[in-house]
Amino acid sequence: MSLTLGRNAGRTTGGGRSRGTNRGTNGGLRRRPRKALAWQIGLYALLIGLALVYVYPFLVQLATSVKTEADAAADPVSLVPDPLTWSAYARLFLRSDFPVWFANSAIVTVLVTAGRVFFDSLAGYALARLHFRGRGVIFAALVAVMAVPTVVLLIPKFLVINQLGIYDSYAGMVLPLLVDAAGVFIMKNFFESIPASVEEQARIDGAGTFRIFWSVVLPMARPALVTIVILSFQGSWNELSHFIVAAQSPDLTTLTKGVASLASGQLSQGSQYPIKLAAAAIMTIPVAVVFFVFQRRIMNTSEGAVKE
Repeated sequence: MSLTLGRNAGRTTGGGRSRGTNRGTNGGLRRRPRKALAWQIGLYALLIGLALVYVYPFLVQLATSVKTEADAAADPVSLVPDPLTWSAYARLFLRSDFPVWFANSAIVTVLVTAGRVFFDSLAGYALARLHFRGRGVIFAALVAVMAVPTVVLLIPKFLVINQLGIYDSYAGMVLPLLVDAAGVFIMKNFFESIPASVEEQARIDGAGTFRIFWSVVLPMARPALVTIVILSFQGSWNELSHFIVAAQSPDLTTLTKGVASLASGQLSQGSQYPIKLAAAAIMTIPVAVVFFVFQRRIMNTSEGAVKE
């Protein structure tokens, strides 16, 4: 009888310990999700704060572009125009050369982007697939050019453009920008990630080097091409220093040069905050549209790859 009671007491005590252990474990499991949730909330709050820091200047730009000159000067960072007016946009399009600036930038940007996509891909394929003497030296020079500041090349660029007789023309504005070292570097690395076996069948069928490049390899390089399109469009659209040394005619003024000239009081007296920020807002739209259209296709080295 006493032995039975002792065993039952031992079981009861053991069961109590087991329940206590389970409760402690459940309490720990409950605390961990709470800590994880608090961590996530803090992280999202930080990200939202950083997003607001980056977005707020753009919102100020849009709000100021629809303000009056007096309202913009009195409260430049306010997001509420009082009163709301579109006079800055009307002045840009109806009483300035802004449409000419926009057209020049559009023409140059389209030509430069198309040229860079074609020539960068050609040069990248040659460095990745063709074996010729001096290929390593050319690639080393390409990397060295990427390290040279753009401002250092302005005077030599002007001398070459002037010597070729293409100064103050679309040719002088477009030709020096048709190839960039960074684009060739990107295309070369992408072509090297594509197995060479995908070209063997086309070569057996009698296709030449350019046919293999154009019909087989280039369609597989779509992610890299989209990357070049975005970088080339943004770079040529926002280019300023090259256009300063390549042309001086008012008929060849681009948006970057024209908007920069607004700071000197070209259109009116005063701070001109609405006009400047209206022009800047319009300049932002094409780049933003191109980026959002192509962002899902931006460089992905695994797309189009073939396992060997």
